[in-house]
Amino acid sequence: MSEPDTVAPEHADVLVIGAGLSGIGVAARLRREHPERTVLILESRSASGGTWDLFRYPGIRTDSDVQTYGYDFKPWQGSTALAPAADILGYVRDTAREYRLDERIRYRHKVVRADWSSPNACWTVTADTGDGTATFTTNWLFCATGYYNYEHGYTPELPGTERFTGRLVHPQQWPEDLDYAGKRVVVIGSGATAVTLIPAMADATAHVTMLQRSPSYIIPLPAEDKLHTLFRRVLGDERGYRLTRQKNIAQNVWVYKLCQRFPRQARAVIRWLNKRLLPTGFDVDTHFNPRYDPWDQRLCVVPGGDLFSAIRRGKASVVTDTVDTFTETGIALTSGRHLDADIVITATGLDLLALGGITLSLDGTPVDITTRLAFKGTMLSDVPNFSFAVGYTNAPWTLKVDLVAEYLCRVLTAMDRRGATVVIAENDRPDMPTRPLLDFAAGYVQRSLDLWPRAGSVDPWNLQMDYYKDITVLRNTPVDDGTLTFTGADEATRGGDLVRPD
Repeated sequence: MSEPDTVAPEHADVLVIGAGLSGIGVAARLRREHPERTVLILESRSASGGTWDLFRYPGIRTDSDVQTYGYDFKPWQGSTALAPAADILGYVRDTAREYRLDERIRYRHKVVRADWSSPNACWTVTADTGDGTATFTTNWLFCATGYYNYEHGYTPELPGTERFTGRLVHPQQWPEDLDYAGKRVVVIGSGATAVTLIPAMADATAHVTMLQRSPSYIIPLPAEDKLHTLFRRVLGDERGYRLTRQKNIAQNVWVYKLCQRFPRQARAVIRWLNKRLLPTGFDVDTHFNPRYDPWDQRLCVVPGGDLFSAIRRGKASVVTDTVDTFTETGIALTSGRHLDADIVITATGLDLLALGGITLSLDGTPVDITTRLAFKGTMLSDVPNFSFAVGYTNAPWTLKVDLVAEYLCRVLTAMDRRGATVVIAENDRPDMPTRPLLDFAAGYVQRSLDLWPRAGSVDPWNLQMDYYKDITVLRNTPVDDGTLTFTGADEATRGGDLVRPD
């Protein structure tokens, strides 16, 4: 009996995992700067768009201004400050069409394993298609899987949920048939999802209550960026977009730095803004006065102050308390109060997942990513031809993705110039003190710090969440600065030692 035919793995010069905002942005950058290279995108879901296709809850929008959330090479056409999910999804998919990436996406391909072969100087990537496995090879592997688990969100222990006779919903699995018209709704949580949901649902419900264990900082933002509209009218779309980005980036960076340097004054300003927009006599210090300082956790932004407007109109309210137990008709609080509810929404956060849960190995030896350091925030120590994107916790996500994609293109250009097939960020200081890669106080980050690579204490392993520093490190510093190790084709074939550039 003859042996069955085997299908050769599909090969790409660069393989990107994930067809969301990050993956499409990286692939488009590669199309622009390295059109001679083949690019392939593997997407676990049946559609592109990542977050903006997954989440379907009412009012979903970006919590960063869209002029800095958009790609630096593709002007955002709208005038709203915070764009709805449908507009962002359209923007991502327009980018994919513009750079002919649609034909390069393989849907329903969930990457489970990637194995590096030193003799072949390439990765073999295994994906689960639902009907079996598919195998691919690539010279460079880029992980654009985001930072959270797409399968489910985070819900804490909530006693008595089995007794509740109403609907219990997590925003990440929003049911299409959920009818909240005229219903009493309780939203558990006070983060970006909660402050988006409540004003979007308020007018249709009998009443919606935000139940929070502790307050978050919530600040209003004008619904429309009038300067962006002016810049576009005077300078044209592209130049107007770039000027708006520069203005908004500087504004974001300086607000963050001022909050960190002058937390007491920043707290006072935010309290003043809240008090001005809330009803007379509202208990601001109980419901909008967090225990932590501004920007120790991410600030929540509400366009046009819509959350405060819903509270003023009596359509929404805020309760600061903790859950004792669910009852048949709602939630009993530790204070003794009972919240009647037909629907309870647990806007309690994300379940983080590093690198999409993919298993890496080098020549058959598994890689424990929690023992690796992040080189310039995008490569892993001693892992060849591999990079990833994790956006900012204190600024729009895409700002970091743009810089990381640009850096990848610069590395590939340096490889071409040297005739190299392999690039490694070698950690020659294994005893270096380390810190968490995501150094942020938010609960969803703190719950999963032990799942991620680490950051070092010295450059180039010590990259803070600082956009202007990243410009220096990722855009302006020469790739051939002695921190990367390049291997030529001959050395890779012979399995020779890696040599740092002169």
